[in-house]
Amino acid sequence: MMDFQELDPVLHSQLRLAIMSVLISVKEAEFTFLKEKTNATAGNLSVQINKLKEVAYIEVIKQFKDNYPQTICKITPTGVAAFENYVKSIQSYLNAGK
Repeated sequence: MMDFQELDPVLHSQLRLAIMSVLISVKEAEFTFLKEKTNATAGNLSVQINKLKEVAYIEVIKQFKDNYPQTICKITPTGVAAFENYVKSIQSYLNAGK
């Protein structure tokens, strides 16, 4: 009998997974960049970023650039580990029939 690993409920959301996927490759990104890459609304993106921040998967840095507020999202070591774990869990499902 195949042992299916439990999927991280935080990452098992399309938008949160998309945010993490972008951050895995770029390490940190500005809010507008994430919005562009994920096609999310600003409101929904904010909510999901906060959820990722609550579990320490990302760090959020708010700063000003040329008098404009800027929000930078940075993946944390915890976030990297969670993402890698999630990918491994998904692979266990994909390889179940082999």
